[in-house]
Amino acid sequence: MSRPLDIVVLGLALSSSWGNGHATTFRALLQGLHDEGHRVLFLERDVPWYAANRDLPEPAFCELRLYDDLPGLAADWGDRIRAADAVIVGSYVPEGGKLIDLVAAMRPRQFCFYDIDTPVTMALLDEGNTDYLHPRQIPLFDIYFSFSGGEVLTHLERVRGAQRALPLYCAVDPALYRRQEAEPRWDLGYLGTYSPDRQPTLEAFLIEPARRLPDRRFVVAGPGYPEDIDWPANVERIHHLGPADHPAFYSRQRFTLNVTRAAMRRMGWSPSVRLFEAAACATPIISDDWQGLGELLPEGEAIVIARSTEDVLRSLVSTAEPDRRALGEAARDRVMRAHTGRMRGRELATALRQETATAI
Repeated sequence: MSRPLDIVVLGLALSSSWGNGHATTFRALLQGLHDEGHRVLFLERDVPWYAANRDLPEPAFCELRLYDDLPGLAADWGDRIRAADAVIVGSYVPEGGKLIDLVAAMRPRQFCFYDIDTPVTMALLDEGNTDYLHPRQIPLFDIYFSFSGGEVLTHLERVRGAQRALPLYCAVDPALYRRQEAEPRWDLGYLGTYSPDRQPTLEAFLIEPARRLPDRRFVVAGPGYPEDIDWPANVERIHHLGPADHPAFYSRQRFTLNVTRAAMRRMGWSPSVRLFEAAACATPIISDDWQGLGELLPEGEAIVIARSTEDVLRSLVSTAEPDRRALGEAARDRVMRAHTGRMRGRELATALRQETATAI
């Protein structure tokens, strides 16, 4: 039996899910690593917007510690970073570029990057934005883990200079995300922080259907939406919904909407954590279209792919109840077979061990 791994993760957020999708992604992954017997220290920058909204201050599946600044990080945790079997820096970490240089200078045994925003990262680098990653730093990593798969992996290696690029999709914790028996409250719902490039799709796939179906009920949950959005009267707004409330939220929807950021749609192979969470709750999903989605969840069998407002309207009005339930159950079956946190943790540990074996 292989020795458990000692892993240090420096990520955007674990303690708070407010306004970010990183926390739930890390929680499922780290729970999976814990279930596989590995030890994880998660180091999170202490920032006021997360401090005011911490919904998991003391996780049971890992050691969580906060740091105030980079000198404090080096002083307090340098020894653990140097001794760990692997150190993983996540995307969007505050002062990420400086942090990467600091950790690289400590010469960790294995140094990896986990990009939970790969298409966005590539677009930012093309624009010259190097806040959390600089192009010269990509070759520093032994493995560049990407939440996007497909062609971006080849791009990372051949164009960006990554030593090794591997997919590490988001995942779901099935102990937390499961179907709850409840009468549907909404015909269609959406869970997500406001993003300007997602808003046109939300307008076309939820707000416009709400206008055309005034007798149906809709809901949008998430922070950051501008005050000037003209919400129809039959669209309920929930400012923030913590992860503990997500399963009940999904279970009260007849359909849930998945909306993908523009850069991720263009690149494809970028399933969001919300996609897997909704599927785990057996809630039928209506999603925008992108390359690779149909291979994760087959169109018409485990997901509805919408290309127009009319597609959404047709699903809401014309889908028979047995067919609607079958969509949700098929999606849940596929996610439980391939996209749980434990499976993802196993994939990560296997990749780290392979890299170590290759280096010896």
